[in-house]
Amino acid sequence: MADAKWYVVHTYSGYENKVKANIEKTIENRKLQDQILEVSVPLQEAIELKNGVKKKVQKKMFPGYVLLNMIMNDDTWYVVRNTRGVTGFVGPGSKPVPLSETEMRNMGIQKDEEVAVDFEVGDTVTIISGAWENTQGVIKAINPHKQIVTINVDMFGRETPVEISFTDVKAEN
Repeated sequence: MADAKWYVVHTYSGYENKVKANIEKTIENRKLQDQILEVSVPLQEAIELKNGVKKKVQKKMFPGYVLLNMIMNDDTWYVVRNTRGVTGFVGPGSKPVPLSETEMRNMGIQKDEEVAVDFEVGDTVTIISGAWENTQGVIKAINPHKQIVTINVDMFGRETPVEISFTDVKAEN
């Protein structure tokens, strides 16, 4: 299997979050989770001064651009390129160029660290922090790239999938 790389997509200005949501919805509908691993609109904290009041706000680091960690093939190229709001990949002509290691480091994107976990799909785990603290659930999926597990928890008498960080769950013995 090919290696996933980071690519940059140009969007209409102000459509970055909409493009991100549309691509994520398409990934889910077409079951491309193993090919398009992450969609990102990098943000940075800034302080704005309005009416004499300082306020922390989140600003887009690269307005008009969305970052994608994906395996480039005809299917993924087509899905991303034909997403509403996307004007194209960054690169010469129609050939997308992945970000280099140096560019990724300068932007604060590190290589994924492999995390060894002591649980697997089907195991029962307890959530140890956050809104779901002390809730038990069964692992339905593990995403090592995002370092999250999807577990089913009982909510209002129904099984409901919830995504939780690796650090917020503990395997039951």
